[in-house]
Amino acid sequence: MKSPAAAAAVLATQLAFASAYKLAQDFSGNNFFNGWDFFNGYDYSQSGDAMYLNQSAATSAQLAYVDSNTGHAIVKVDNTTNVPWNYKRNSVEIYTQDFYPIGSVFIADFAHLPYGCSVWPAFWTRGASWPAQGEIDIIETVNLMGYNQMALHTTAGCTHTTPADQVGASGETNCNATIGSGCTVAEKKANSFGEGFASAGGGVFATQFDVSGIYIWFWSRPDVPSSISSSNDTIDPSSWGAPSAAYPSSSCDISNYFGPQQLVMDINLCGQWANSTYSQTCGNGDCYLNSVINAGSPTYDNAYFEVSYVRVFTADNATVTTPSGSSSVGAGATGTHSGSSASQTAGSGSSSGADALVAGWAWAAGALVVAMYFGN
Repeated sequence: MKSPAAAAAVLATQLAFASAYKLAQDFSGNNFFNGWDFFNGYDYSQSGDAMYLNQSAATSAQLAYVDSNTGHAIVKVDNTTNVPWNYKRNSVEIYTQDFYPIGSVFIADFAHLPYGCSVWPAFWTRGASWPAQGEIDIIETVNLMGYNQMALHTTAGCTHTTPADQVGASGETNCNATIGSGCTVAEKKANSFGEGFASAGGGVFATQFDVSGIYIWFWSRPDVPSSISSSNDTIDPSSWGAPSAAYPSSSCDISNYFGPQQLVMDINLCGQWANSTYSQTCGNGDCYLNSVINAGSPTYDNAYFEVSYVRVFTADNATVTTPSGSSSVGAGATGTHSGSSASQTAGSGSSSGADALVAGWAWAAGALVVAMYFGN
């Protein structure tokens, strides 16, 4: 067992990034959705049973809005429609217009995370070219899993060496997105997802995207450090202690495997991961037939993000690409999320295999999607 001094020295070496970062972007309150784009249609890259609505339709359907009482942003699955067989259920996928460079910190405060049978929520990042510029899964889980799973997805060559002071439990160590689920870490802290997360009042997730490595922290509401506040204009990750997931650059050269990252928030239904694990927490039967079709309540009553804020901090020398393709310090950028604007009847339920066939064709042809972003 390491002495406290030795452990502190190891942690200091692992977290050898800039100590202070300045606020570059604040998504909160009535302006939360400014700076996000909405994916519109069926996302063949996910082979799930969600139909994503554009901003106008999502707002009209009350699937994306700012709660007038709390000031929190709500992003949710439709739980009011009786969906017939062979149709998809409406949901939301949003992604920032800005791509944030190495030398950034992402902090997200959630009061509630989506959960329920068939529900596959994620808060993650991706580069403009997948998997060449990498993916960071900050929050990702399915069905009624009792914990959050973090992961990296990259091209071949990046692996995960588990630091001694990482809080979470390492799973797969190969981050290669084309052969598996990426290099995963399971959260070991209590209340990182599901009913427990909501009952505790939510919590905060922080991600350090640094040349020295990628580090992810989680704090349940009672444990959020006083140094993290919605009023802060600067933050200092060196005071946060051991991260839940730590991916040091010693076994994955961050500058080589990752480009500037775009933030993404979505709620898929069924799909590859939720289908394959459905029986583990939701009983026997088919994910689509048991959950997606017919009445939306109570199945999807908890399938929503409630977001207090998402904030991006950058180091002094970090440059963020702008929508026009130029660049500036502390400004933003845009990328294109390509996909098909299919009708709701695009494919039958995942149980029929039609979605998988279409998704496979789209991936092989490379015409309908930029890339298969999700590795799970």
